[in-house]
Amino acid sequence: MPGGVVVEQIRRLVENGYAEVVLTGVDLTSYGGDLPGSPSLGRLTKDILRHVPELQRLRISSIDSIEADDLLMDAIATEPRLMPHLHLSLQAGDDLILKRMKRRHLRVDAIRFCEEARKLRPDMVFGADLIAGFPTETEEHFQRSLDIVAECGLTHLHVFPFSPREGTPAARMPQLDRGIVKERAARLREAGDAAFLTHLEQRVGAAAQILVERPGIGRTEQFTEARLPDDAALPGAIVPAILSGHDGRMFIAETRAAA
Repeated sequence: MPGGVVVEQIRRLVENGYAEVVLTGVDLTSYGGDLPGSPSLGRLTKDILRHVPELQRLRISSIDSIEADDLLMDAIATEPRLMPHLHLSLQAGDDLILKRMKRRHLRVDAIRFCEEARKLRPDMVFGADLIAGFPTETEEHFQRSLDIVAECGLTHLHVFPFSPREGTPAARMPQLDRGIVKERAARLREAGDAAFLTHLEQRVGAAAQILVERPGIGRTEQFTEARLPDDAALPGAIVPAILSGHDGRMFIAETRAAA
């Protein structure tokens, strides 16, 4: 979809009261390759923020970090309305498994991207998809996926046990025992739960702007759920708050007057 059309659609959403818009799609960072001039995702991001100044929050969904262009990195560094949360299409932490998955990145690419983005935006957090038990995965391969949770500083982990799909190349590869697949997925989820708990604990006491999604529940700029008083605001509003605690799953937030 041409950038001008996207901008116009977002302008209409804002006029109808939407405070946050999420750019989403399959292989989002390849945006623009089939359009005249090959505009990038970074160009689109900057155009939206420039031409729709009333938009309070812009969020980007899953991206392939190796395709992040210079304009996107500049937006991360300079655009406070671009939310400090990126979800990486990571899949694995071992280069051989990534190659067999036909991924375009190596583990060092993912680690380098997270380091660079965090230098540009210190409050940036990352989510990621990780698959456990891909065919031919050894314990050593799997350990590199476990290690990359800390090496990338991942916070929001989506873990999937590999399941063969008929007709795909992976389905024709030597399969792992289902018990091993489930056990590795459980270990990855445990690592993700520990990383998420660390994120919660580190943010207690911080100020946040919480987008109310339903009565009493909203999301911080970093996409973490937070519990608010039920009467804090109607869904769709952005509420200034202090993250006073957490329950292990989400923040407990106290509303405060806007500065």
